[in-house]
Amino acid sequence: MPSCPRCEASVPEEARFCAQCGAPQTEDAAEELDEYVQRQAEQVAGGGEDSNGSDSFADIADLNDREQLWRRGCYVVGYGTVVVALTLVPAVGAFPLILAGLAILPPIRRLTAEPLGSPLKREVMAGLYAVLAVIGAALLFLL
Repeated sequence: MPSCPRCEASVPEEARFCAQCGAPQTEDAAEELDEYVQRQAEQVAGGGEDSNGSDSFADIADLNDREQLWRRGCYVVGYGTVVVALTLVPAVGAFPLILAGLAILPPIRRLTAEPLGSPLKREVMAGLYAVLAVIGAALLFLL
C-alpha cells in the first residue's frame, strides 16, 4: 500500500486525497484542488459574490457570530415592528412603521444591492429604520 508523500500515512492506491492530511495523491487531484482554491480566492476578491451574482453572506452557516446576531436581531425587530404597525393600520403613523420594519429586514439589503451596486451598510439600514420609526411614532402620538 502506498504512503502519502506529505504525512507518510498509508493510503489506498485508488485514493485521490490522503485521509489523514488531505494532500492530493494524483496530478488530477492536485489540479482540481488548485482550481477550487483559485475559484474561492476570486470569490473573496470579487466582493463576496458567487458565480450566480448573489451575496455569499446569504448562507447563515458561513457568517460569524456577530453577523448572525445582527441578522437575527434585524428579523425580530423588523417583523415585530411590522406586526405592531399592522394592528394600527387605520392610523396614519402605521405606514411609516411598516416601512421601518421592512427597511431593517436582511432581504432588503440584498434587494438593494443590485440597483445600488453594493448592499446597504448595517448602519444605513439601522438609521433608515430609526428615522421611519420616529416619524411613525410621532404621527401616532400627535394625531
